[in-house]
Amino acid sequence: VYRGSVKDFQGFDANQDAEALYNAMKGFGSDKEAILDLITSRSNKQRVEICQAYKSLYGKDLIADLKYELTGKFERLIVSLMRPPAYSDAKEIKDAISGVGTDEKCLIEILASRTNQEIHDLVAAYKDAYERDLEADIVGDTSGHFKKMLVVLLQGAREEDDVVSEDLVEQDAKDLLEAGELKWGTDEAQFIYILGRRSRQHLRLVFDEYLKIAGKPIERSIRGELSGDFEKLMLAVVKCIRSTAEYFAERLYKAMKGLGTRDNTLIRIMVSRSEIDMLDIREVFRTKYEKSLYNMIKEDTSGEYKKALLKLCGGDDDAAGEFFPEAAQVAYRMWELSAVKVELRGTVQPAGDFNDDGDAQVLRKAMKGLGTDEGAIIEVVTKRSNAQRQQILKAYKAHYGRDLMADLKSELSGSLAKLILGLMLTPAQYDAKQLRKAVEGAGTDESVLIEIMATRNNQEIRAINEAYQEAYHKSLEDDLSSDTSGHFKRILVSLALGNRDEGPENLTQAHEDAKKLADVSSNDSSDSLETRFLSILCTRSYPHLRRVFQEFIKMTNHDVEHAIKKRMSGDVRDAFVAIVRSVKNKPAFFADKLYKSMKGAGTDERTLTRIMISRSEIDLFNIRGEFIDLFDKSLHHMIEKDTSGDYRKALLALCGGED
Repeated sequence: VYRGSVKDFQGFDANQDAEALYNAMKGFGSDKEAILDLITSRSNKQRVEICQAYKSLYGKDLIADLKYELTGKFERLIVSLMRPPAYSDAKEIKDAISGVGTDEKCLIEILASRTNQEIHDLVAAYKDAYERDLEADIVGDTSGHFKKMLVVLLQGAREEDDVVSEDLVEQDAKDLLEAGELKWGTDEAQFIYILGRRSRQHLRLVFDEYLKIAGKPIERSIRGELSGDFEKLMLAVVKCIRSTAEYFAERLYKAMKGLGTRDNTLIRIMVSRSEIDMLDIREVFRTKYEKSLYNMIKEDTSGEYKKALLKLCGGDDDAAGEFFPEAAQVAYRMWELSAVKVELRGTVQPAGDFNDDGDAQVLRKAMKGLGTDEGAIIEVVTKRSNAQRQQILKAYKAHYGRDLMADLKSELSGSLAKLILGLMLTPAQYDAKQLRKAVEGAGTDESVLIEIMATRNNQEIRAINEAYQEAYHKSLEDDLSSDTSGHFKRILVSLALGNRDEGPENLTQAHEDAKKLADVSSNDSSDSLETRFLSILCTRSYPHLRRVFQEFIKMTNHDVEHAIKKRMSGDVRDAFVAIVRSVKNKPAFFADKLYKSMKGAGTDERTLTRIMISRSEIDLFNIRGEFIDLFDKSLHHMIEKDTSGDYRKALLALCGGED
């Protein structure tokens, strides 16, 4: 199935188009609208024919005339469209290595993403256009392992056999693990050989096997073992093996997000993928970033340049609401990866040489007399497990006849006080307090209710119920019922029971559950839709729900999260999405929440504090890994940049390290 956004123009006439372009550039000024309309609606093969016809009719070079008549980004885009793909890639690489400095990102993008045939065509086009050897030029402009991997990719010799040996898959995964994580230093040659030569199908299975035996995705090991441009190149190769469309969707998003636009990247991708997989890129973009590529281009560019890019994009997926197979495959792969058992690790461990009486004395000394030694308090509280903190509370009372919580409250203030006092509560007491704050007073903080109720297991929910009853002399269920309404109330009450099934998946039942979730018969009322989702998402075990979500994708070509967002709204939608994301990958769910609490102007310290406290002994180490995978920056770095003073010091102690 053709997945490009630009197709052959029906009724094409090269001479007629050449004449139209000549007239658009004749006389004073040029008709840019006519130029962009014509060129963006012809395939590359047809544009090449137009160039030839233009030369035959007028004895002039069309590309030279376009360069003369047009300017800036619009000129670069239109001229790029006029070159055959291999020559366009050759020009990009020539520009990347010419002059002072090298555009390594351009080299990485092109060489990591092209097929064997595209690489062969590129090498030939470079030789033809510049009368130089591409490999020799790249070797002369790069160095080290980065150069070696580029040379391997330049051979265009990746295996293309779809028949995969299970034994070789297991061996390659083991070899990669031994070359990196299990080795003092890193055997870069092994990474280059396997990632540079094996077939795409084989490598996808190697990555799955690696996750099983290493307990982490191959990308995270590459980040830890490799560095610099070599690391970036290997990550790009892995991403392209997994999904070329997903790789380019991410590149496009990064080219436009934040201040300024990386126009060279934007132009290069929109031109090079317009006749290959632009429809797939659009759909993955819509799925990953919750906005269409079309709308992001529209907001981030202007003038004829914008119009031409939007023509190449080929449509607005926010308006269409479609969901193509490539996006479904990306979603399906994510579900499959989430089903692999990964050891969850906190960042706060019990202190080995723990002495509760000694710690109580340190804390008393830190608060005695004039002023407070916040550093000493942070050092003790953040370096002890919650169980050890409970012992310190008792030792403090026994030794001094005083309430440590009350003393800390009187000596500390602001964000630091909230963080330290939160750490001194048991996990259940802390969650109960957060839920109480969310429902008391004017207004309800639905986001806190959703975050806690959608992510805690049965044992944690039951402990929260007991702590809530003990602290506030009312049941959590009653408070949730009186402060919320409708389907949202029913979801919260169901979760508050702590009765989720804890058994393994049942394939037959999973198929039936997926069928129920997929049923969008026009006879169904809105009520039965929410009820069906509630009866499955709030009661089935996590392993079973993962299977349900996989069956849902097979059945509908849609990701269940996409379906929820399309069919529901408000708090009900947000609650179901939180449950789905928690089932899929709980550390990634919290990584996303942490990122959103710190990005942009201001910091949502309540969310930041709540997650850092509640996950510090459960999965904060895993959250750190997901954070850097998702956002290309470490949680440690973002906390350091976004907070200050003793509050920052305490948060970084909980974070446990720089990734």
